[in-house]
Amino acid sequence: MAFNPFDLSGKVALVTGGNGGIGLGMAEGLAAAGAKVAIWGQNPEKNAAAEAALKAHGGEVLVSRVDVGSEDAVRAGIAEVVARFGRLDFCAANAGIGGGGAGPFHETTTEDWRRVMAINLDAVFWTLREAAKHMLERAQAGDPGGSLLVTSSTSAIDGAPANEAYSSSKTAVLGLIRGLAVEYARYGIRANAVLPGWIRSDMTGKLQAWDKFNDKVIGRVPMRRWGEGEDFAGIAVYLASDASRFHTGDSIVIDGGYTIF
Repeated sequence: MAFNPFDLSGKVALVTGGNGGIGLGMAEGLAAAGAKVAIWGQNPEKNAAAEAALKAHGGEVLVSRVDVGSEDAVRAGIAEVVARFGRLDFCAANAGIGGGGAGPFHETTTEDWRRVMAINLDAVFWTLREAAKHMLERAQAGDPGGSLLVTSSTSAIDGAPANEAYSSSKTAVLGLIRGLAVEYARYGIRANAVLPGWIRSDMTGKLQAWDKFNDKVIGRVPMRRWGEGEDFAGIAVYLASDASRFHTGDSIVIDGGYTIF
């Protein structure tokens, strides 16, 4: 069989939180490269807009309202993707929430902590577990391969004062990914993480309008701009494709150079 790097024809991809920001950037890249794409999102208006954008690439699209904070909903969501398309080759656990607004660490409540962990860690566990089950079953039936991805954050590298729940959740998923990379490599299943820097999204909306933040923080980014969702199209295509067939267990930073400056 010919080696066709970056060609996603015949592959099926799922992006959770795929109706905006980084997730939509990934999903559009995957659709443009020929994949059948499923996305999960909770906002009906954003879902409809994302569906239209993805269908414009000419491929098959599935948009579902899935509450990633529910184990049963995640299990049913993965089953729906497989039932619709017959397989799942790439799963990006991208859905997440910020932890800001809780105040200083010593004022963080258990409720605040668990709210962040439920979406940023538990939901990732459920999503990747169900995807891995399917990929393993397929491998044992003679069809090995697959790629798992989690969206972490550069807060897993830098300190995140007054946002420890968020940074803890984004650090924890790196350990999960490394374990998956080792455990499932024998089946041709890869697992990686992407660590975004400061990206335009609903989560960073207030910061985008704060002049002082733009001067002090974004002004420190060597590329001198906010990241955009479309900046993650390429990494999604690479990790979903055969171009990355020997690349696993990695934490890939995409931040315009912020963490090294």
